[in-house]
Order: sequence, then C-alpha cells, then structure tokens
Amino acid sequence: MSVIHRADAKMYIYFHRDGSHDEEVIMTTVLALCALVVTVLAGWLLVKRYKPVLVLLGAGLLLVLIRVILRPSIPLLEGDESSGSVWFDIIGLIESIAKSQLTGVGLIIMAAGGFSAYMNRIGATEALVRIVIGPVTRLKQPYLILVFTYVLGQLLFMVIPSAAGLAMLLVVIMMPIITASGASAAAGAAVIATTSALPIGPATGTEILAAHTVGLSPAVYFVRDQLPVAIPTVVAVAITHFFVQRRLDRRGGDDSAEHRDEDRAAARQAPTWYAIFLLLPIILLIVFSPLAVKSVQLSTVSAFLLVWLVTILVELIRNHDRSEVLGDANAMFVGMGNMFAKVVSLIIGAQLFAEGLKQAGVIKLLVNGAEGVGLPLWGMAVLFSVVVGVVTFLTGSGVGSFTAFASLAPGIAKGLGGSAASIVNPMQFCGGLFRSVSPISGVVITVAGAAGISPMAVVRRTALPMLVGFIVMMISSLVLI
Repeated sequence: MSVIHRADAKMYIYFHRDGSHDEEVIMTTVLALCALVVTVLAGWLLVKRYKPVLVLLGAGLLLVLIRVILRPSIPLLEGDESSGSVWFDIIGLIESIAKSQLTGVGLIIMAAGGFSAYMNRIGATEALVRIVIGPVTRLKQPYLILVFTYVLGQLLFMVIPSAAGLAMLLVVIMMPIITASGASAAAGAAVIATTSALPIGPATGTEILAAHTVGLSPAVYFVRDQLPVAIPTVVAVAITHFFVQRRLDRRGGDDSAEHRDEDRAAARQAPTWYAIFLLLPIILLIVFSPLAVKSVQLSTVSAFLLVWLVTILVELIRNHDRSEVLGDANAMFVGMGNMFAKVVSLIIGAQLFAEGLKQAGVIKLLVNGAEGVGLPLWGMAVLFSVVVGVVTFLTGSGVGSFTAFASLAPGIAKGLGGSAASIVNPMQFCGGLFRSVSPISGVVITVAGAAGISPMAVVRRTALPMLVGFIVMMISSLVLI
C-alpha cells in the first residue's frame, strides 16, 4: 500500500475498526450512480427542448439533495455562508453561486450585452457595418472572415484573459460584420466560442499556475512549451472552422437570430465615425494591460461603462433632444436585464449542476482513478489530459478542472523521469478545448444567447474543430516529450 498521511491513516483505521469502510464505498458508488442517472435524464430533457435553465437547476438541486440525504453530516457551505442547517444551505448554495456570477463573469456578460444594445440603439453598430461591408462584399469570402475572427480572438485572449468577456467583445464588434458578410450568426457564435480554447500568454490565469507548477517564469513557459504546440493547433482549428461552418451554413437549420435585424431596423442613422465607439473598449483593454501601460489595469466592465459614459456626453453635445439621448442611454440597463434573463440565469443553473456533480463525488472518482493507473510518461500525459477534458465538459470550467489536477503533475513526471511541463501543457490546453464543447460552459452559453440559438447548436459547430485541435495539440505535445 502507498504511503498514507496521518489524518488518512486515522480515517483508514477508523473505517476498518467498525466496518464502516464498506459502507463508505457503497455510499460513494450509490452517489456516482445517482449522478449518472440524473445526468442522463437532464441530457434527455435538453434534447427534448425543455427550458435549459430549469432543467439544469432541477438536476443540480436533485444531486445536491441526494448528497445531503445520504451524507447529512458533511456541510455544503463553510463559515459565514452557512445558515447553520445543511437543509437551508441547499438554497443557500444557489444564492452563493448567483452572488459569484453577479459580481464576476455574469456582470461582464450583462455589461457587454447592455453596451451592445446601446451601441445598436444609437446606430454605432450600423456605422461599423457600413465601413466594413464594402471590402467584405468585394472579398466574397465570409468564411475567411470567420477564420480571421478566430485568429484575432485567440491573439486577443492573451491580453483579455476572460473567456466570456472576450466573447462578448467579439460579439459586439465582429458578429455584425460576420452576418453582413453572408455567414450565419450560428457560425459566428461557434467561432467566437472557441477563441479562448487555447489559454496562452503570460497574462492568462491558468498559464501562471502552470508555469508555477513546473517551476518556470510565465514568459519562458509561454515561449518554450506553449508556442510550439499552440501554433499548429491554431492553424488546424482555423482550417477546420472554414470547412465545418461553411458546410453547416449550407445545410441551414441553426440560425434563429432574426431579432438582430429587427433591432437594427429600429436604430437611428449615425455618422460613420460612431464606429469608433464599438472599438474603444478593446483599445482601452489592450492599452491598459501588461502589453502597454503596466501600472494601470482596466477591467472589462469598467471599459464598457467608461465608453458608455463618453458616448452619452457626445450624444448630449450632438443631439439637443435631451430626453431622447437619456432614453437611448437607458438601453444599456434594458440590455443588461435581457442578458441576465437569457444568459446569466443559464450560467447559474449550469454552475449548480456542476456543483451537484462535485458534491456527488464524480470529480473525486475521476481524480482517484487517474492517479491509480500505471502508464509511461506519454500515456500519463494523454490520460490526464483526457480526464481534465472530461471534467471540463461536465462542469463547464476549464480553470477548475485544470487546477484540480495540476498539482499532481510534478510528482508523476518525477517518478517517471520526465518533465512536468510535458504533462501540464496538454492538461492546460484541454481545459480550454473541452470548455468550447461543453453546453454548460459560460462562454458557450454566452455566445449562444447573443446569437439567439441554443447552446447545443453552438456545440454541434464547435465539436469537430475542437476534436481536430485536440488531436493536433496532443501530437505536438507528445513530440516534445
């Protein structure tokens, strides 16, 4: 038997002293089976087009309830978050998840949605389309625009390391151009959902963790270990997107974003230079980042709010009808409310479902199973990458899954006489690749809501590009071992 920590040894002795070890195994198995049944049921309901928010909330609540019934002595919430009753904490868990969303990614999504609605209302979106539509029409290659969007987004992710935040920026700026060029909103949503599939760059949170885990600076890790794998993977994904999105657009059936055209019809005619307002948030985020002004860091929400305020001032100067200007400005808050109803609520439901899987012990089983398999270094790299991918798909969080496994890599690599980076690098990339095919991930839900389609419609379009990306990424990683 492997070395056991003191606390684990006490638990081991306790289990075998009164025979409760067998009871623990049975309980774990029952929870895992319940999680499997609930997951299959939730998937069936989603396929039958039941409301995704209610399906995910219901499935998550059911999993948490089963865990509390079987293990009532284990708390759901710790410290001040707990009500003192594990039963009330079931509802408190929803509150905790909602709070984290409304002060984090959810707020970014709402701010971006409100900003987009305001820009559309004052005609800035139409102004940007007018500028771009000429060259795009002459190019007559809408799917090259998609490829450009993917590559641009992947580059921007290095300085805007928020998958949902970057996605909403690209939805605001690129989606009107994509649809005006002739590609569908569904194709645009799929491409934008994958722009954060490769978490590269020294500013990315998982890269900082990965570099620390392997004992390198983020810059060295980025150049030496990530770039040789990322470059062929980006090329492969971009090429696959071109053919997949073109083929699916010709088949049709996914796009249901007609509301965009209706919104544009209601927008005012604006001067062409109003297009700059759509580009300002991304310009500000690049300028006030580690690439330029390192001493000042501007958040995505702050960038949207700042440009919104500046635009209102410009509108007040240009338009003497103050009532109309302030009425247009209110579109920001109406848009934020719409994004909460369509997108953020779905993310809250997805997070509760993911938490239910964790409470049921599914993630722990995957971790323990991966640790117990004896394989060579390249085999462990593949195994742990796949396990990180599966956990990411189930939970919708690439950061969470990678964080759970990253600390195991150095010990495994040392025992097999290899480099920790050879295991950590593909694991980190899998966290991003599989997030783009998870129907409960924040970025997929975000772009689906913005495009007016279901998350499953986005996943159908991202599955093959991400599969190709995974294969190329793994081959590139194994070559470097």
